[in-house]
Amino acid sequence: MNKPILLSTPHIGERELELVKEAFASNWIAPVGPHIDAFEQEFCQVTSASYAVAVTSGTAALHLALRLVGVEAGDEVFCSTLTFIASANPIIYLGAKPVFIDSDRTSWNMNPELLAEALQHRAKKGKLPKAVVLVHLYGQSADIDPILQTCNYYDIPLIEDAAEALGATYKERSLGTFGRIGIYSFNGNKIITTSGGGMLVSDDLELVEKARFLATQARDRVVHYQHSEIGYNYRLSNILAGIGRGQLSVLNQRVAARRRNFENYYQVLKNLPGVEFMPEANYGYATRWLTCITVEPEAFGANREQLRLALFEQQIESRPVWKPLHIQPIFAECECFGGAVAEDLFARGLCLPSGSNLTDEDLDIVITEIQAVHQKHQQIIRESELIIDKTFCISNK
Repeated sequence: MNKPILLSTPHIGERELELVKEAFASNWIAPVGPHIDAFEQEFCQVTSASYAVAVTSGTAALHLALRLVGVEAGDEVFCSTLTFIASANPIIYLGAKPVFIDSDRTSWNMNPELLAEALQHRAKKGKLPKAVVLVHLYGQSADIDPILQTCNYYDIPLIEDAAEALGATYKERSLGTFGRIGIYSFNGNKIITTSGGGMLVSDDLELVEKARFLATQARDRVVHYQHSEIGYNYRLSNILAGIGRGQLSVLNQRVAARRRNFENYYQVLKNLPGVEFMPEANYGYATRWLTCITVEPEAFGANREQLRLALFEQQIESRPVWKPLHIQPIFAECECFGGAVAEDLFARGLCLPSGSNLTDEDLDIVITEIQAVHQKHQQIIRESELIIDKTFCISNK
């Protein structure tokens, strides 16, 4: 039996352990401490964000971001549809309603033209959304300039969900630093991890200070425990921040490893009939957090699900591209502008093993199995055609 080849596993080094030991030795075992301060500062240095606050998850960061821009019950928030559900759940937490925007083919991210049409439609009705949540999918930037221009025209705050895209850029600038607020995730499968954690960034110091206040149970600045508004227990622990510092120091190497994975897949499989790769938009630098392909069944000989199951039988983990949120049961009543592109990408899209700790042998095994699935199904098709030909010949004798 081969060892399992998983989709995207944590990649931890020695420095992370040293920093965790430092936290234990100093007894900073709390959601406060020197590692947290340093992690936030170092994160700003890496991304060129002005201010940052470390929190328990990317979802928590997005929840705070939406509240900070004034989203309330009854509001609408526009959101990318091709994304993980965590991009929209915080909208529901606040009693607001998501409205979904389809993807473009260039980046698989929010279609700028559809967003402009949707906002124009809402403006005519006199009901503009309270915010736009723009997701940078699978480590690739959306086309930010036209989206930001449209948001600014209608005076709507843009929140960048860069949970999957730390290390990626748009026109040589870090994702998450264009909108009013940017958020990131350090979940176990991300490019860098704190096992669980997230970051909120902004150029607005007042917003970041309010985020830190809300993330610490909104405790008023008095000696006794006093609370004048509802807050949350969202601050990252000093231990996890230590892990984050170690991970952040090797971010460039982790990105390079994932791009190497993509290049290995691409060079061998680019000419395989029916297989296409998620494109890299010419305006940005993608991290290739996950290497994603689409499978055209007629040309490849098998559909996406048949390929996924064949890989699974060989202990190779792969996953379908995110199921669009507008066709999720929980959001069945929500409006979507467009949707066909995201639905097509979901129907044909597959994420391949992409961890930065994959070996060349691991990649060769995955590639060989994909080739084998194509060859097997092509052989089945050829045999079926021969049977049909023989049957036709016999029937005409």
